[in-house]
Amino acid sequence: MPEEDLVDIKFRLYDGSDIGPFRYSATSTVDMLKQRIVSDWPKGKTIVPKAVNEVKLISSGKILENDKTVGQCKVPFGDAAGGIIIMHVVVQPSLTKTKTEKKVDDSPRKIVCSCSIL
Repeated sequence: MPEEDLVDIKFRLYDGSDIGPFRYSATSTVDMLKQRIVSDWPKGKTIVPKAVNEVKLISSGKILENDKTVGQCKVPFGDAAGGIIIMHVVVQPSLTKTKTEKKVDDSPRKIVCSCSIL
């Protein structure tokens, strides 16, 4: 594979720490990048993605789509010219796991009326 088809990417986490840099082929998908992030997530972090679908990658202010390749996303990255591309990682746990249910008070309520008829 030609050297120009490889891209160095590092992933910036919520606390300013990084994962990587790693070298990726231009044909690698964003989904593949996310899988690497989940598998290489540092131990001891307070926020930890449990699945790939909880991870969002942001580069140049845009959320990257899973089916896009690094080569397709390269244009918004600008001209890195041998530099390392930094992508920001956002962990967004699925709503079904983190949603706190409100307690519904189903008990009958007594209505008190303090009206008087003269």
